[in-house]
Amino acid sequence: MYEIDKNAAVTYSMTVLIHAKQKKVWETLADIDNWAKWQRSVSKSRLNGELKLDTTFDWKNDGMNIHSTLQTVEPYSNLCWTGKVYGVFAIHNWILKDVYGSTEVTVSESMEGLLARLFKRYFANMLKREMQKSIEFLKQASE
Repeated sequence: MYEIDKNAAVTYSMTVLIHAKQKKVWETLADIDNWAKWQRSVSKSRLNGELKLDTTFDWKNDGMNIHSTLQTVEPYSNLCWTGKVYGVFAIHNWILKDVYGSTEVTVSESMEGLLARLFKRYFANMLKREMQKSIEFLKQASE
């Protein structure tokens, strides 16, 4: 499993329980081409091939064009990608665990780069806000 950089300038992690089967949550999250249907901050997304290690995808989140690469694809349990925008390198990791028919979702991200170090507080607040929104959107789409 590919993990976030715990020593990066900015990191954040949160866990939520989604009252849906792990398979349903995974299918929603892993369907990258349809992210815009449930994530209001994503206006477009396209997987450039199969959902597997090293496949890239392009997406637009809050007006930013992002090119990402899948680093971990473990069906129903882990999806991780890396991406770089404006000189900031990010690692984003989703971990799904079955909890008595519901799904515990842990999402973590690290950000490294000059801008992330110079504007650490801004990036930390933005990351927390965006992560809370995306996990709430996933919860709404899955339940």
